[in-house]
Amino acid sequence: MERVAVSSSNLSSVGYDAESQTLEIEVHNGGVYQYAGVPEEVYEGLLSADSQGKYFSRQHQEQLPIQQTLIPALAPQLLSTT
Repeated sequence: MERVAVSSSNLSSVGYDAESQTLEIEVHNGGVYQYAGVPEEVYEGLLSADSQGKYFSRQHQEQLPIQQTLIPALAPQLLSTT
């Protein structure tokens, strides 16, 4: 999935696949997370938010599906610390 860079103290980049309604978030420590079943409006809101990190945190706590997936191949430094 192609991601776009964002200006955020917490997030590095975000991407979205409309067909599968999958939101992909890369955080500054290198972790990449996918969220399934996310409406496109959430992705659009994230891109246009004044603070992407705050918007994501609020959406994550209130609306995003609980199921999230860490993509290990894209975040090897996280796996080496566990």
